[in-house]
Amino acid sequence: MDKKIYVPASTTEPLASLLNTLRLERLGDGHYRGNDNLPQLSKRVYGGQVLAQAVVAAADTIDNCDERPIHSKTAAFLAPGDVDKPIDFEVEVINDGRSFATRLVHARQEGRIIFTARDSFQLRQPGFDHADAAPDTPGPDNLPSSVDLFASVDHPAARFMSSTNALDMRHVEGQIYLRPPAEARPTTHIWFKTRSPMPEGVCQTLSRAVLAYAADQFMLEPILHAHGLSWMSPGLSAATLDHTTWWHRDVDPSSWILAELHSPSAQGGRGLTLAKFFQDGRLVATMAQEGMVRSPEMK
Repeated sequence: MDKKIYVPASTTEPLASLLNTLRLERLGDGHYRGNDNLPQLSKRVYGGQVLAQAVVAAADTIDNCDERPIHSKTAAFLAPGDVDKPIDFEVEVINDGRSFATRLVHARQEGRIIFTARDSFQLRQPGFDHADAAPDTPGPDNLPSSVDLFASVDHPAARFMSSTNALDMRHVEGQIYLRPPAEARPTTHIWFKTRSPMPEGVCQTLSRAVLAYAADQFMLEPILHAHGLSWMSPGLSAATLDHTTWWHRDVDPSSWILAELHSPSAQGGRGLTLAKFFQDGRLVATMAQEGMVRSPEMK
């Protein structure tokens, strides 16, 4: 079935699995179905997948997603999703103005709402233009790659990430997948891009959806950094609660993007991260994400 938002049928793995997951079935009257979920060892649906799918569903109700790309998204994760069950998306048209169009998206599994979001799209227009400068950090070329790390570790989780993760991530301050950071600090920097190029001809909104998919993998890391923890810390439990993205400029997830992440607060089993995303020195997006982060070591 033709779609207003073009999602390629396939490309090089593992990006192919992601893009195929974003190819939602159109059921009619603003209803869509994601029949396949990205595999997860936890058997819970990855939050970044649902963020991206919701963007695709909302964009399919927009006449031209290149002339009117998504510019903001505010989302709440209400319940964990089952990776073995399809996800149904319902898109409600809230507003279609001359400049802005607003959509409300609900994601359900077996009738239960697991996620909700408000997506806003804006017609490309001239206006004021300024932005924060990119931080001065080492470039990605001489930093260790997550792809190489996962391939070198004989562990089920590492083998899983090596074969399924669509991203190459390079941590400026050092990765915390296997061990705590050398220095506990609430600010971190991560370079990332897709492991294979995005297909030609995709609209900008799909590229922005892929950015949302990618960032959910590490948005909570500064909270762990601040407390000297790693993803392997015993008893660690983490999950996204709510998420907001503002896309400022066009982005290509196939080229290196620098994320500057800072956690201003953690309390009561929750932590907040604010992030800026730069590509070619330009600020392309800003995000805020709060998550449940619990550990016996976080007193």
